[in-house]
Amino acid sequence: MDREPGLSVRLKLTLSYVAFLMVAGGLLLTVVWVFLLRYVPEVMIGSGPNRSDLQNAFVPRAAQMLVFLLVFGLVGGWLLAGRMLAPLSRLTHATRLAAEGSLSHRIRLEGRTDEFRELADSFDTMLARLEAQVAEQQRFAANASHELRTPLAITQTLLEVARNDPDRDNGELVERLHFVNARAIDLTEALLLLSRADRRSFTRERVDLSLIAEEATETLLPLAEQRGLAVKTSGETTSTIGSHALLLQMTVNLVHNAIVHNLPDQGTVWVTTTVDRQSAVLTVENTGQQLSSQVVPTLTEPFQRGTERARSDHTGVGLGLAIVKSITQAHDGSLTLAPRAGGGLTVTVRLPVAPPESDE
Repeated sequence: MDREPGLSVRLKLTLSYVAFLMVAGGLLLTVVWVFLLRYVPEVMIGSGPNRSDLQNAFVPRAAQMLVFLLVFGLVGGWLLAGRMLAPLSRLTHATRLAAEGSLSHRIRLEGRTDEFRELADSFDTMLARLEAQVAEQQRFAANASHELRTPLAITQTLLEVARNDPDRDNGELVERLHFVNARAIDLTEALLLLSRADRRSFTRERVDLSLIAEEATETLLPLAEQRGLAVKTSGETTSTIGSHALLLQMTVNLVHNAIVHNLPDQGTVWVTTTVDRQSAVLTVENTGQQLSSQVVPTLTEPFQRGTERARSDHTGVGLGLAIVKSITQAHDGSLTLAPRAGGGLTVTVRLPVAPPESDE
């Protein structure tokens, strides 16, 4: 935005200091003059020339004092304003570097806590978060590009094989193309859902997590039975405020993850909802392979599948827990992952509990 040039803040502060000093000096001289006229006995001043002599002696000295205060105020005010505004120059420099794309610079203002120190620390915190967010977005974009490129490359290879071998049976080719295309569509939809959760562009309403848990388990029950797994759902009414569609997707992702990454047979999935203090808690626990404490924190990263998470017909696109994390954060909640002692994973989602419904 183009703006007309104006006075600098340093000059404005200097002029303010000078104006205040001149006014204070003028008031002081006025008080002295009034004191001399009112309280000095007439016998000492007399009349006529004596009062005139006092005026002739006082006014020039007063004028000289005002000139001295003017010069002193300009010089001292300029130096003082420069010293007070020195942190702003560092803030301006850091802002320009950030605008040019350099987010690694930090102000690190020294000294005790004051308004400038709080501003500088807040700016450093903002830069750190922006740098981490940009790095995460770049990493996510690279991973997404890689994941999207894979089905496209496979599709291109299959089409080249069909073109070079026209006598080949196309039934198997069509089936494989259908599978690859379905995975590409699933990945695209997952990316769109992840973006929607990050933007928090959804309508909030009162939602019961216990009903959502039942709906999610009923949807995925055929997949669990196909794998010989038992799904157990329990809990009390657990109300929160949020998007029914997103919270259902979050729960479906958790239950699907618990089913797919479970024991080959006779495994179990537990889905529980509770109210803990001021939190609505959803817990999904499953049996499975032993997970190390180093691997578990990485599972919420996009396209991270962890140990023993090979691709199969139901492994998904590697965004399940990343979507869960984004939906949880969009609802001002927290997500905790912990390995089970006997193998498997425990995922706990804590959301703000909904306020009691009014009787009206």
